[in-house]
Amino acid sequence: MRYIGMLAVVLVGGLALAQSTPRAVPRPASAPGVSPFQVEKASDVPDTTKLERSTKALGTMREVLRDVLGKLEEARRAKDVVKLNCVNEKLTQIKGLLRISEQADVALQEAVATRDTTSGEHEYTKVMIAQQKVSQMRSEAEKCIGQLAFQADENMSVEVEEPKDLPGGDPTRPKPPDDVVIRPPPASAVQ
Repeated sequence: MRYIGMLAVVLVGGLALAQSTPRAVPRPASAPGVSPFQVEKASDVPDTTKLERSTKALGTMREVLRDVLGKLEEARRAKDVVKLNCVNEKLTQIKGLLRISEQADVALQEAVATRDTTSGEHEYTKVMIAQQKVSQMRSEAEKCIGQLAFQADENMSVEVEEPKDLPGGDPTRPKPPDDVVIRPPPASAVQ
């Protein structure tokens, strides 16, 4: 019993420590002079910037949703069930993340209006994480279709050079054999 009590104290202390630790999110690549791999605290971002970035992230996620819907139609036209299921799974995840982000954006706007910094930081973090996940889902959907392996430019042209020492003609239609002439033996043995 004493062991369980100590475990409960450690868990509660760990939760309190985890809640007091500031959250960090990767900066979007659009931030000027910042690598996308640098991490910033949500508390370091001004409220107006949070609102701008959140709105921009929602627009980006909607664009990704349109792109993945196009890939779904492409898989339907190809009548490839495996690709269709794969893209549909990614699309479902993107829709869920977009829904969560839209709700978080509304909550972020309310938090900024009421000057609730803790709630605002939390909602901002949700939107930024969802944007990263949606971007990842887009690349996974492209992998489903196979576009990353075979992406081609519409201006691409292919030139075929035929070796000069090849025999001419169509190999599927060979020439008929020459006529074979058989002569009967002479009628008499006298020459």
